[in-house]
Amino acid sequence: MSDDHTKVQEFFTARAADWDARFPDDGPAYRAAVDELSLRPGSSVLDAGCGTGRALPALRNAVGPSGVVLGADLTPAMLEAATRAGRHHDGQLLRADVARLPLRAQSLDAVFGAGLIAHLADPAENLRELRRVVRPGGLLALFHPIGRAALAARQGRQITPEDLRAEANLGPLLAGSGWLMTSYVDEDARFLALAVRQD
Repeated sequence: MSDDHTKVQEFFTARAADWDARFPDDGPAYRAAVDELSLRPGSSVLDAGCGTGRALPALRNAVGPSGVVLGADLTPAMLEAATRAGRHHDGQLLRADVARLPLRAQSLDAVFGAGLIAHLADPAENLRELRRVVRPGGLLALFHPIGRAALAARQGRQITPEDLRAEANLGPLLAGSGWLMTSYVDEDARFLALAVRQD
């Protein structure tokens, strides 16, 4: 396991037990972001870096009982917290690295990634792996329940020009990984970038 993976696991393992309690009001933002994907009943979707599975109920609601919902995370403690919260009833939980997903090529209609991009060891390569598992024309949603400025203020830091989630950086990063960014919202209440798989 790379040093980057070890750091990510250590960071989230230490926070898994009280993660949901720390952010109790994020549910509506998750539901609104999932709604932006316009998933249909019967669709297949992956929550990449699902953490405690906060998006899984909204994803299940969107795809219905005939759809497939998967939640993949690198940190066992986060998946255990998702199970304790009962979210394993909304989707199948997988311990998996987004760099090497145990999924067939072009097997999904969409990928949802909340707070994901800042934790990717190799963003361009990892976004290509997400592209691999999505069908042509499939969608990617990169989401955070608060915007970049609000998150930086919460963490006591400044936004830097190198921030991957800045529109000027994210658009080219996605394009170089086989995605076309179709919308971008960065406001205090949410961050949401949507992209479509290019062929």
